[in-house]
Amino acid sequence: MNELKNKRIKQMETINKTPITFTSSAVHEIKKLMNEEKDPEKFLRVGVKGGGCSGMSYLLGFEKKTEKDEIYEMDDISCIINPAHLIYLNNMEINWEGGLNARGFTFNNPNASTTCGCGSSFGV
Repeated sequence: MNELKNKRIKQMETINKTPITFTSSAVHEIKKLMNEEKDPEKFLRVGVKGGGCSGMSYLLGFEKKTEKDEIYEMDDISCIINPAHLIYLNNMEINWEGGLNARGFTFNNPNASTTCGCGSSFGV
């Protein structure tokens, strides 16, 4: 009996409080994109990578979870983040701009010391 219980516990995943926030417009757009994504094994990935005008670029897209990722839940959106990226993402807000001149996701990152005019790269 204990063996079965331990097996179930190992299979469960911890869902953590998200270190980032989404505005209501971002939640609406992400949910719309989630409905278009047909692979149920993919999650919304939020992350960073080296490159871009200011040294680092944001990652935002649908990918499969890796063993390094942690799952976070907010507004019925499950997102995955590599914990190594949290030093760059903690307390960041993601917004969706739907205007004619500025359309797309924007990132308000209190950890960034510099940002690029394009809004998709930053420096620390």
